[in-house]
Amino acid sequence: MDTRPVVVAVDGSDHSLRALEWAIPAARRRAAELVIAHVLPDHTQLWTARRSTLGPGPALNDPVTDRIRAALSGRDQLPAVRFDSLEGEVADALHTLGATAAMLVMGSRGRGGFASLLLGSNSLAVATRAPCAVVVVPRLARTGDDERTTGRVVLGLNLGDTVDEVIGFAFEEADARGVPLQVLSAYPATPPAALMVAGEFPPGRLDADQYEPTERDVRREQADRIRPFRDRFPAVEVDTVLAPADAAGHLVDASASAALIVVGRHRRRLKPGSLLMGSVAHAVLHHAECPVAVVPVRDDG
Repeated sequence: MDTRPVVVAVDGSDHSLRALEWAIPAARRRAAELVIAHVLPDHTQLWTARRSTLGPGPALNDPVTDRIRAALSGRDQLPAVRFDSLEGEVADALHTLGATAAMLVMGSRGRGGFASLLLGSNSLAVATRAPCAVVVVPRLARTGDDERTTGRVVLGLNLGDTVDEVIGFAFEEADARGVPLQVLSAYPATPPAALMVAGEFPPGRLDADQYEPTERDVRREQADRIRPFRDRFPAVEVDTVLAPADAAGHLVDASASAALIVVGRHRRRLKPGSLLMGSVAHAVLHHAECPVAVVPVRDDG
């Protein structure tokens, strides 16, 4: 189990406070330090910069951090907690902090976000660029004592893209929670013959037997990919699922009863600096009902 710090970004909004409640047991399960990070607003950073030109002065007062520190004071079963007030752009500041973290936890939106948006720009930017796993906690997700602790972890396993870091993260989370892991892979729903000429079918009726080889191959490859992790985590009960097409849709459906969805971040095929992460991860982040972990690979970000 990765015992590096769990970082949670807070800004005083209800979204970030829900992320904090999710991060507390996450750090406790990992026996890790919980770092509660607040990126100071622009006007505070400007005042600090101007004040510094006058020489040494009193320590900066961070009202958001002070309120959260007071709210957690005396609370039972907290992990080791450290508070950190950061300067700079939100995504850049959290990117730096995430370089030494096991995961970075955020709410789906922060202060100033448009109510019509399902996912805020800062949450999307951090999930796209952070060097560690990023967990985005949606508004309706259960957290803290109300979290679905008995709900399963669901891994979206793309057999062509998902790397070992993503699979390992999902197994670790299921093992730490003591819950089952569902591994979901999608396979093409269109038969190979139909792909030869769009809109035209070969003579004769297409029956179910023509779909079986594709599904059978996917099932075998899925089993091969997760076998080393089943050996490493023998206590984790694994349920494998194959679904036709629309991986994002199946994962969003699964999020209604899951504790956590885990997906990989696939930027290696995209232009450097792109704020895209792969269509499945992007769709799940926007529409999932439970927290979503987006896991990078070693050469990503």
